[in-house]
Amino acid sequence: MMKAGSNSPLKRDPALLPALLVIWAAMGVFILYPLVRLLLVAFFDDGQFTFSHIIHTFSNWYDRQALYNSLFLAVTVSLAGVCLGFIYAYAVTRLALPRAVKWLLGAITVLPLISPPFTSSIAMTLALGPNGMLIKWLGLPNFSIYGFWGTWLSEVLTLFPVAFLTLNGVLQAIDPNLEDAALSLGETKWRTFLRITCPLAVPGIANAFLLLFASSLADFATPLILAGHSFPVLPTQAYLQITGLHDLKGGAALSFVLLLPALGIYLLQRYWVGNRSYVTITGKAGARTKARGLDTCATVLILTICLLTASFILFLYSIIFVGSVVKVWGVNYGLTLDHYNYVFTRGFKAITDTLLIALTAMPIGALLGVMIGYLTTRKEFVGNRLLEFVALLNYALPGTVIGIAYIVAFNSGPIVLTGTMMIIVSAYVFRYDATGIRSTIASLKQIDQSLEEASLSLGESAFNTFRKVTLPLIIPAVSAGMKFLFIRAMTAISATIFLVSVRWTLLTTRILECMTELQFAQASAFSVILILIVFTASGLITLCFRLAYPRYDRI
Repeated sequence: MMKAGSNSPLKRDPALLPALLVIWAAMGVFILYPLVRLLLVAFFDDGQFTFSHIIHTFSNWYDRQALYNSLFLAVTVSLAGVCLGFIYAYAVTRLALPRAVKWLLGAITVLPLISPPFTSSIAMTLALGPNGMLIKWLGLPNFSIYGFWGTWLSEVLTLFPVAFLTLNGVLQAIDPNLEDAALSLGETKWRTFLRITCPLAVPGIANAFLLLFASSLADFATPLILAGHSFPVLPTQAYLQITGLHDLKGGAALSFVLLLPALGIYLLQRYWVGNRSYVTITGKAGARTKARGLDTCATVLILTICLLTASFILFLYSIIFVGSVVKVWGVNYGLTLDHYNYVFTRGFKAITDTLLIALTAMPIGALLGVMIGYLTTRKEFVGNRLLEFVALLNYALPGTVIGIAYIVAFNSGPIVLTGTMMIIVSAYVFRYDATGIRSTIASLKQIDQSLEEASLSLGESAFNTFRKVTLPLIIPAVSAGMKFLFIRAMTAISATIFLVSVRWTLLTTRILECMTELQFAQASAFSVILILIVFTASGLITLCFRLAYPRYDRI
C-alpha cells in the first residue's frame, strides 16, 4: 500500500502507518462493511445471486411512482432552494443594507439549520393542517397541506439555507472591482449582473444544486409527516417496508435503488468541485470597491422576497412556541405549561440519552475528522484520495440507506451492536464527521507548509509541530466540525429511526412519535427544548474555544 524506497513516507514519519491502519480499520467496519452486507441482502437469496428483489421493486407501480416522486421532488426543491438561496446571498453581499438587516437575514436562515428536519413540517401542520390557524383565517376548509406541495414547501424552507451559505461565500469571493470595471466601460447593472456576476457564481450554484438535490433525496421525516399516501417517496417506502411489512430484503432493494442516484450525485459533485478553479482573488489584487448591486426595482423585489421569506420562517417558529404553551391547538388556546411538564417527566430520558450520545459522538468525530483531513492534505501515500472518498461516503448517502445498512450489518454476527449506544454513536461519527474533514482540509490548504517545515527544521517533532503550529491555525475548522456534529447528533432522524431501542431513546424519535399520535403540543414542546439545547451548546462550544485559544476570532 505504501510507497517503497528510502524516501518512503513510512520512514520519514513512523506514526503514519499506525494512524492509517486505525482509520482504515474503523472505516472498514463502520462504512464499507455495512454497505457490503446491504448489497449482499439485496442481491443474494439462499446463497444464489439474483436480481429478483430489484425486479420486484421495479415491477411494483407504487415503488416506481415513489422513485419518480423522489427524483421530481429533489429537482424542484433544488431549483427553488438555489433561487431563494441566491437571492438571499445577493442581498447580503451585494446590496447596500444596514449591518443589522444583514445580520438579521443571516440569523433567520440559521434557524432551519439547527432545528430538527421536520420542525417546519410541524409548524405547517399547525398553520395549514386540519384546524390550522391560517386555514381558519383564510376560510379554506377544503385546503390540504398534505401531498407534494406541502412537502415541497417544507423542504425548500428547510434546505435553502444550505444554498445561502454556499452562495454567500462564493459571492463574497467575487471581487467587486470586476463589476465596477464593467460598469465603467458602459455596461448596465443588469448586463453586468448577467455577464460578470452570474458566470463567476456558476460553480457555486451548481454545487448548491447538487447539495440540495442530495439532501432532498435523502429527506425522510418531512415526507413521512406531509407527503401522505398520495405522494410516496423512496425513503419512507423503504422505512415502511421494514417496519410495517418486516421485509428486510425488500427494504434493502429499495435502499439500493435510492443509493444509485445519491452515489451519482456524490461522484458528480466531486468531479465538478475537483476539476474547476474558483480563484477570483489573488495576492496582486488592489483595494476592493463597494458592490453597486442592481437597479431600484430589482433591489425592491429582492428585499421583498427576503423579508417575506424571513417573516414566514419567524411565523412558523412562533407557531411552534405558541403551540407548546396552549392547551389544545385549534380548540382551546388557554395557556399552560403542562406540555413542558410532560417533556421533563415522561420525556426526560430522551433528553439525557440524546445529550449523552451527542456529547460522546462529538469529540470522537472531531478527532477523526482532524486526523483524516490532516493526513489527506499533508501526507503523501498511496490511496490518499481513496481515503478521503470513503471517509465522506456515508454523508453522501441517504440516512435511510445508512440506517438499513447498519441494521443488516450489526443485527447478527460476527459483529452484533443492535440496541447499543455504540451503534448510534458510530452512525453519527462516520456520517457527520464529513464537515470536520472538509473544513480541516480547506483550512490546511490556506496554510503555507513552510510554517510547519520551519518548526521541524528547528528540531521539533512532528507531533509537537502539529500541536503547537498547525492545530492553533485550524481551530475554527475544528470548532465548526464539532458544532455541526453535535447539532446533527441532536437533530438527525433518518438513519437513527432504525437504530433506536427501548434502552436508548432520542428526542427526534419522541417528536416523531408525538406527531404520529397527533400530540402536536407535546411535539412542539420537545422541539422548543431541543432548539434551546442546540443554541446553548453551540454557544458554549464557541466560548470554550475562545477561552482555550484567545486568538480564536483573529485566525
